Amino acid sequence: MAPTPPPRSRRSRVADRSPLPSLRKRRPETVPVRTAPRGPRLVRLAMWSALGAGPLALAATLFAPPTSVVQAAPAPHPTEERTPADPRGAAELFVDLWLRADGANADSGIATAVRALAPEVDLPKRPRSTDAPAAAAGRVVAVRTVVGPGTWTVVVAALRDQVESAPAGVPNTMAPLVRYYAVSGTGGAEGTPVTIGGAPAEIAAPDAAAVPAAQFTHRVPAGGALEVSLGEFVRAYLGGGQGGGLERYLSPGLRLSAPKTAPYVRIEVTDVLTDAEAATATAVPADGTKARVRIRVSGEDKLGVRWPLVYRAEVTARAGRWEVSALESGITDLPAGTSSSSPAVSGGGR
Repeated sequence: MAPTPPPRSRRSRVADRSPLPSLRKRRPETVPVRTAPRGPRLVRLAMWSALGAGPLALAATLFAPPTSVVQAAPAPHPTEERTPADPRGAAELFVDLWLRADGANADSGIATAVRALAPEVDLPKRPRSTDAPAAAAGRVVAVRTVVGPGTWTVVVAALRDQVESAPAGVPNTMAPLVRYYAVSGTGGAEGTPVTIGGAPAEIAAPDAAAVPAAQFTHRVPAGGALEVSLGEFVRAYLGGGQGGGLERYLSPGLRLSAPKTAPYVRIEVTDVLTDAEAATATAVPADGTKARVRIRVSGEDKLGVRWPLVYRAEVTARAGRWEVSALESGITDLPAGTSSSSPAVSGGGR
């Protein structure tokens, strides 16, 4: 016979009838999570942003206050001014060809070139003789030009290389070495072509230009400070820069190149004139004193030929001596901010 189980307490019986199951601690189950790729997500985000920006931009354009747009005006192009044609070159060429042309040979190259410049011009006619002088040969130079309203006249000097002899039966006469011709024509203004009116006209030599009044009226004494300084300067200049160079005779900042091919073996200053009385003193005046001088120079070459030369210069007193501040008969580079009292030109004067 089976043993009888011991009686249970009332609390135990109530617990057995409770509908709540017993609570137990369980470990949570791990569920794998898939990570979506970011590429498609970024593409969708960009698409939605673009679609959203369209209406916003349209609304901003419609409701924005009107503004005026200022556009830069195009830079004006200056009107090109036509430079008037210079008739001197055409006149020189025309006279040169015309003097050598022969009307008896109208098909020659020279005659064709002449008629290209002036189609209706008459040509010189030379006799068919072996003793006839040959065509003139030399050079032509325009010496004067007169321009009127729509017209012009150029005086051309024709220099012959050889004096022509007279043909047989004609007394020999000395032909002039230089003959002058006046050539007239139209055109040249505002870019219009130059037209020669006809054959040249032989004229007398033009009157010489009036000699300007003497500018150098004071003579610099020989052996004075200025005459000695200029003598040393000229000898250094025409000696090719030898004997110590030119820098010691020039004002600060002045650059001057000496002629390297000067053929002179002996150089001396024969006369010095000035336009300032202060430069005639034996001693050097106060610093800053300026004067313009005309220097006559005699240079002897290796063959014993003596060449008279004339220079114009500006001198300045500094530190007890005279210095050349500008040589008007040469090419000088003046320092910045410095200007000569007269333009630099070549040639001599009275």
